[in-house]
Amino acid sequence: MLRNYLLFYKERGENVIIKNGNVFQKDFRFRKADILIRDGKIEKIGSLAETGEEVMDAEGKLVIPGLTDLHFHGCVGYDFCDGTEEAITEMAKYQFSQGVTGICPATMTLGKDRLLKICETAATHKNGAGMADLVGINLEGPFISPDRCGAQNPEYVHRPDADFLKGLITASKGLTRLVTIAPEEEGALECIRSLKNQIRFSVGHTMADYDAAVRGFEAGARQVTHLFNAMSGMNHRAPGVVGAAADNPNVMAEMICDGIHIHPAVIRNAFRMFGDDRIILISDSMRACGMEDGDYELGGLPVVKKGNRATLQDGTLAGSVTNLFDCMVNVIRMGIPAESAIKASTYNPAKALGLLDRIGSIEEGKEAKLVILEADYTIVKVVNNSL
Repeated sequence: MLRNYLLFYKERGENVIIKNGNVFQKDFRFRKADILIRDGKIEKIGSLAETGEEVMDAEGKLVIPGLTDLHFHGCVGYDFCDGTEEAITEMAKYQFSQGVTGICPATMTLGKDRLLKICETAATHKNGAGMADLVGINLEGPFISPDRCGAQNPEYVHRPDADFLKGLITASKGLTRLVTIAPEEEGALECIRSLKNQIRFSVGHTMADYDAAVRGFEAGARQVTHLFNAMSGMNHRAPGVVGAAADNPNVMAEMICDGIHIHPAVIRNAFRMFGDDRIILISDSMRACGMEDGDYELGGLPVVKKGNRATLQDGTLAGSVTNLFDCMVNVIRMGIPAESAIKASTYNPAKALGLLDRIGSIEEGKEAKLVILEADYTIVKVVNNSL
């Protein structure tokens, strides 16, 4: 079920003041302030006099940036791989209702023609009121290890291929921003070096050991796909992908914090290892998110949802059924400071996607994508004043 929420959307030229909110500011700290919104942008933050603008009173409430989910597959019965405008629109509506104002949905490991169609459809999507903005495409495959497919279909695993990837980037009209890659596979390092200035490579679904992961990062990969999942574990003699990523200050790490994929103690330790400037919270949700228990599918494979767990028939985890906002709240309840959890759900994903000039923080000149919360993190309003 969708949360009860209010979309606040003003026409161009009208001003809005959010008064008295406890605002999550650019230094990642909460301070009481007013926010003036004009023509879809944050014009001023501070103590503001009311001069005839529409006023929203946020006394006693938190004001945070809209969240950005850079890795999820679907929700409310739809999947990005459906390859339809209807799927993108309905997912964007649901995500917006959950405080997520930017989405970079992920594909699965599929055939080239299907991936091209998905990219072409996304390229024609128009953002609008009441929806999260489509800000990118995340290609989770097909350049993965056939031995670490997880819930991906091994039939469509493809050797890393720069020309293949260029074709997808072109089909998406530049919307493709992320691609998962197994650095130990033949051609992977050459692919990374060739296109690292056009797309962000993320190490994942991989059999790489520490040394192979280091080579991937040295080639130009700058992210890890769902840290700890579908990769070698961290051992005191074999630190694996996790150890290689932690060692490299240029690498950011995604984490699925649905309470199923990673133990809370591991999440707490990951924040200590990487710091809150390098962790990106993701949902990795599939089409059963926001739906009742039952039978679904992911990448053509049958999935069963029961409670907050989604699995293939053999018990393999098949993405999550938890949205990003709830993942963020989970992390706070696991003992991570709220400021760190919010930063990892807003600023860090925007940074990874190269969008910090537009979104990710509450700063003058940025788009007015905001979420107003009660002190217990219940959503009160989702604000979208970007035209």
